[in-house]
Amino acid sequence: MSTFADVRKAAWDTETTGPNPLEDRIVTAAFIVRGGGRDDRVFSWLINPGIPIPAEASEVHGITDAMVQADGQDPKTALDEIATNLVRAIEWGMPVVAFNQSFDWSILHHDLVRNGLPTVEERVGLAPLPLIDPHVIDKQVDKYVKGSGQRKLKPTCERYSIELTDWHTAEADALAALLIAEAQFERYPRLAEMGPAQLFAAQQSWRAQQQAGLQEWFRTRATPEQGGDPDKVIDGSWPLIPAQRGGES
Repeated sequence: MSTFADVRKAAWDTETTGPNPLEDRIVTAAFIVRGGGRDDRVFSWLINPGIPIPAEASEVHGITDAMVQADGQDPKTALDEIATNLVRAIEWGMPVVAFNQSFDWSILHHDLVRNGLPTVEERVGLAPLPLIDPHVIDKQVDKYVKGSGQRKLKPTCERYSIELTDWHTAEADALAALLIAEAQFERYPRLAEMGPAQLFAAQQSWRAQQQAGLQEWFRTRATPEQGGDPDKVIDGSWPLIPAQRGGES
């Protein structure tokens, strides 16, 4: 019987002009196909977003205005290729992995709409979405990780004994997400007992619960410095604090 590590699967990641999926743009993306007894395939894109890249974003992913102006693809061409690869993987029934999938999925959705292109949902119709988010799964299976920022990609890799030398490139982050997912399926066999549709529905439910818990924490526990109510009294005890970065919360 094949394991999750054995099957052919895809992983993807984006780096962007900022953390707002409604307004920011993709500047680089990667799509990796791995497993199934075949060679890995890696696709990557450098995109000219048509707007300035803030310095703080460049400090994270290393992509500058000069780079995208010199070598960046037209966004309409690149975004259509990214969506085409995602659709092909979904139609072939491959698991599609991304760390904090909702961010990458949302920013791609709005970038496609902005450029007059059909969204991924419009392209696949009502087909089940075999999406896997190791970030959501990690919060569900290990609810008591202590410390601010410990749910980000790098510390999550460390908790699953995954070592990478490169960070904050789309290729490295996509590979990291895929390796975390492989480790999760090995550590928690019940994940493999779910079919793609069942697992997708479970992740939707888990994420809704996690977001509700986060909002409750902001309303009742966060300090003003953390975005909480400045008039609220804090009693000194601290629950788990999920981080807030869009692609690596």
